[in-house]
Amino acid sequence: MKDVYALHNLVDDAHFPFDPAAYSRFKFGDGAAADAFGAALAEGFIATYGNRLSENDQLVVLPSPYTSIPTASFHMTTAFMKVLNRYLCMKGYNPAESAKIHRFKTYSIDYGALDMESRKALIINDKYHLDKDFLLGKTLIFTDDIRITGSHELIIRNLLQRYELDNTAYFLYYAQLQNSSIHPNIENKLNYYSVHSLQSLEAVICSPSFRFNTRVVKYLLHAPFAEYEQLLMKQTPVFLQELADCCIGNNYYQMEEYRKNATFLFDHLQKIIPSWQSICKKENGQILNYQNSLLA
Repeated sequence: MKDVYALHNLVDDAHFPFDPAAYSRFKFGDGAAADAFGAALAEGFIATYGNRLSENDQLVVLPSPYTSIPTASFHMTTAFMKVLNRYLCMKGYNPAESAKIHRFKTYSIDYGALDMESRKALIINDKYHLDKDFLLGKTLIFTDDIRITGSHELIIRNLLQRYELDNTAYFLYYAQLQNSSIHPNIENKLNYYSVHSLQSLEAVICSPSFRFNTRVVKYLLHAPFAEYEQLLMKQTPVFLQELADCCIGNNYYQMEEYRKNATFLFDHLQKIIPSWQSICKKENGQILNYQNSLLA
């Protein structure tokens, strides 16, 4: 059995069954929105499928695939698991375990702006990995924020077949598109509904609940340089280091689209944090300019 469940259904591209502004902030790192969405998804799942669960089920929750930087839906999934595990605890069942779908490719193009065929063409060469031995015999719960064309779900279904995992599985979404006459770029409309510039992003990243994800990192690294520089100069060293570590973790600094902004970030960190200077030192102690070291 492999069921698909969505908390909300999209049937109109002008009226949404949830707050589109909150959804946009969620996609750009609003942790409070992620927590609210995850809790609501868990409550909906429990109300719909709770009576199917038993003490003999070992649940495993897997958020959407990512490389190093988590996606927005990862943070939603963290909140989902907390609510789900409280329910399981009260029923006397074992808590759900967590696992990762490892992804070995990343790209700079904005997936939400593509049509169905372009999405398939983009992700067809992606490589993924599951821990088959860990997952054997367990009930799998795959979570994501929105289902538009089902391309990623199809990849996961094919992945399960390749690993010969015939587990009971649920594919859970905060929302799904249920009107085929609506272009898939409705996803982009939602993504950028309230966050569509660095100025509007600033309110999100200055929030105490802000959490980095792939979208916000790529958006910052691809922003117009003058605006990007101005925004970065307002941020704390902790923020700047986490942004740099994200950039390194997904190899974004090696991509031409992000190189200029990444280089500026690394050079600035060398100036304000001594430990960053040692990253680019030669054996003779001379400090390399980070831009030159990248191009060497």
